[in-house]
Amino acid sequence: MVKITEQECEAGGLRWFYREAVPVNSSQGKVPVVLLHGLVSQSYSWRGVMTPLAEAGFRAIAPDWIGHGYSSKPDKKEFAYNSDAFINALDSWLNTLELERFSLIVQGFLGSAGLLYAAKYPDKIERLIILNSPLTAAAQLPFKVAQLGWPLFGEVVTQDPILVDRTLEGGGPYEVGDKDLEIYRRPFLKSSDAGRALLATVRQLKLAQTMAEIDQGFSDWSVPTLIARGLAAKTLPESLAESFAEKLNDARVVKLEETGHYAQEDWAEKVSDAVVPFLRRS
Repeated sequence: MVKITEQECEAGGLRWFYREAVPVNSSQGKVPVVLLHGLVSQSYSWRGVMTPLAEAGFRAIAPDWIGHGYSSKPDKKEFAYNSDAFINALDSWLNTLELERFSLIVQGFLGSAGLLYAAKYPDKIERLIILNSPLTAAAQLPFKVAQLGWPLFGEVVTQDPILVDRTLEGGGPYEVGDKDLEIYRRPFLKSSDAGRALLATVRQLKLAQTMAEIDQGFSDWSVPTLIARGLAAKTLPESLAESFAEKLNDARVVKLEETGHYAQEDWAEKVSDAVVPFLRRS
């Protein structure tokens, strides 16, 4: 039986919390899989995908981004919360874990930092899976996300733990169980640092600039890529995935029926059914 462990390490002067699922019988030749969550979420969201990955022979590692979950939440004077800061921090964590080559799964608007990391270090990426992340200049920051960065309003609402409920359930058609919501809320209940880190992250998203960097970084991308879209997501138009895939040398789009923006939380089985065969294919 696969067990998901909770671990911590220090990398680049920051504390990283991460979850890991290791295959019972390790299969040679299968590179690890790193799973990156989106805004107002954490590595816990990948639990339903990590187990099928490990059962298929893949080591699955999902960190809490800096500023999220149970990882460090430094002051914005110490950590810029922009793309460069996230990329450099992620690189330090991956190097600490000695992950030299791996498949990468990114989700949501914070997934753009993962995409920029992949564009910067393409030789490290075996396969790339993109789940409901912005991909082109046509992507718009949803109103409910944008208002998290508003002066005064954002400073208040990002300190409200119920923000977690509204965000996770507002991105799709399902309610999240109370026990699961307790885990997502806990960092916000424990310290005001979680809200301040979220506020800084949203204010530094700079979506137009990031999309231009992604467009340039993926101009000659040849790594096999799967773009998965939750059809019940209320955040990004489905057409953006199609237009982005057309620019890549080896990419395909899969549509996940009845799943929202946080598809791995909504219906992990559907995500796994798309991800595992893609990673297994020769």
